[in-house]
Amino acid sequence: MFSIENRHLKINIHPKGAELQSIYHKDHKLEYLWNGDPAVWGKFSPLLFPIVGTLKEDTYYYKDQSYSLPRHGFAREMEFEAEEQGPDAITLLLRSNAATRANYPFDFELRVTYQLAKNGLATTYSVKNTSGEDMYFSIGGHPAFKVPLVAGTAYTDYFLEFENKETSPRWPVTKEGLIEKPPKPLLRSSRLLPLTKELFLDDALVFKNLSSTTIALKSEKTERGLLFDFADFPFLGIWAAKNADFVCIEPWCGIADGIDTNQQLTDKEGINKLAAGDIFERTWTLAFS
Repeated sequence: MFSIENRHLKINIHPKGAELQSIYHKDHKLEYLWNGDPAVWGKFSPLLFPIVGTLKEDTYYYKDQSYSLPRHGFAREMEFEAEEQGPDAITLLLRSNAATRANYPFDFELRVTYQLAKNGLATTYSVKNTSGEDMYFSIGGHPAFKVPLVAGTAYTDYFLEFENKETSPRWPVTKEGLIEKPPKPLLRSSRLLPLTKELFLDDALVFKNLSSTTIALKSEKTERGLLFDFADFPFLGIWAAKNADFVCIEPWCGIADGIDTNQQLTDKEGINKLAAGDIFERTWTLAFS
């Protein structure tokens, strides 16, 4: 386990998946991240790469070859090395190898940097294409935040607040994890999304093309909460396991396959194309109250 800290915050990161596993606020004496209870959902904040979500039949095609990847890809199950570490920042690195090439035929360097700044945390994903050809990939985060945050409050005391009033549907997810059509109405000129356990009975809330670039977790019964900035990410997922005491706020550069996909990697919705030798970087940030 790796740790970094400053006067206000201490975070722990596991080398498996470069996974953030604790965000502890020293001033508030409060843990903000879900505890990873394996009886409910044994993850904390998995990294999604080189796909986000599910492939149709767990399969994609590239240059007339078929490849198989599990939901959210392989990075979250692989060991990263600490490339650089200071008191309040760390960069972890995963390089492509024989195991990754078996079902993802590109060479890459994937870096995850966690940087503390006063009362906040920045998480940066950096993908370098070390192949001799264009590389196609998706990447995203999946952090789970504890709800309720403080004793004496309940799950339904909390809500999510978008930066702007949104009129946006949710894109339904099938039992196989694919995106359905048409979308279903959800937000109607509203900034607020009250949290209930029932909200996630049909899987994640998937949003495309929101006008907001931030979303806050708040409650009228406590001043404790957080502000999540996802400006670098065109898709947003919000999810919790059944009856779980957390909410995931998921910034995505990519999305699960639609039910009508042709399964061609180069045609995949939200896919990112990176030229040989180029670097792709995206950052999401958290501020805590």
